[in-house]
Amino acid sequence: MRAGLLAGLCGRVIALCVTMSLVAWIPPTSAQSFPSRPITLVVPFAAGGPTDTLARILSERMAADLHGTVVVENVAGASGSIAGARVARATPDGTTITIGHWGTHVLNGAIYKLPYDVIADFEPIALIASGPQLIVGKKALKADSLKDLVAWLKDNPNKATAGTAGAGSGAHVAAVFFKTKTGTEFQLVPYRGAGPAMIDLVAGQIDLIFDQATNSLPQVKNGAIKAYAVTSPTRLASAPEIPTVDEAGVPGLYISYWHGIWAPKNTPKEIGDRLNAAVVAALADPGVRQRFAELGQEISPKERQSPAALAAHQKAETEKWWPIVKAADIKAE
Repeated sequence: MRAGLLAGLCGRVIALCVTMSLVAWIPPTSAQSFPSRPITLVVPFAAGGPTDTLARILSERMAADLHGTVVVENVAGASGSIAGARVARATPDGTTITIGHWGTHVLNGAIYKLPYDVIADFEPIALIASGPQLIVGKKALKADSLKDLVAWLKDNPNKATAGTAGAGSGAHVAAVFFKTKTGTEFQLVPYRGAGPAMIDLVAGQIDLIFDQATNSLPQVKNGAIKAYAVTSPTRLASAPEIPTVDEAGVPGLYISYWHGIWAPKNTPKEIGDRLNAAVVAALADPGVRQRFAELGQEISPKERQSPAALAAHQKAETEKWWPIVKAADIKAE
């Protein structure tokens, strides 16, 4: 009888072990059940800025494709590195992701001493779109062309002010390059994002911004600010009246803000693929495409919207810009 009880107990133990093994074998999250709770899309700048605008356009369409909720959260400060640290430390289950760009995921790695690696600590999801900067000024500036602006800056060294999205931001880097190319000097005024800087430019509190077209074009079109040039070898299809830097007198000042979506390192591939599919679907939507075009954004071709394409592009940009930034001794202030 004792032998029978022992055999029965052993059988139960074996059955329990098998059951536990099967449970342990089931992946904690799968693409089929994802997302089981709301997704937070972290924007590394203040609300109202260019990156925030793109995030809100995308999030609405992504939510529909994912049959879930995508919440945009603004985490501003230190040119996007505060948000970067938060997402790098987040649980890699696909429910915390970030939108970033040339500044946050390339320049910050050369300028800041970060508690994370801009490449190694993230899983690339999708390359979204790119757009050049605009050199824009307050409406009251006497200069009506880029050549006139350069002449005025030379005649008034350090009297003009240019807003940036923070020390080491793309606007900061562009302003330094502009100074170098034109031999001009002016003061840089850091903000917590391009949105607040634009508010002060429209109000006439600062003189200039080297700004993403996404942020500036609406204000240019409504006549609130002046546009001097686009930092591209070709004119914008959505604003063909704005000359290129080559045409306007500062040749070769090419800067393109490209945006991407990243998740924390070790996010399961099947979840990354599901997020990528949602982004690709959003970028194929006619309404999204129209809104991006109105903001001067060129959506990446479908073959370049993959995680691998974003990883390759980020690597190439890092190899290009890090030596330039370090040679110019651009540092966080």
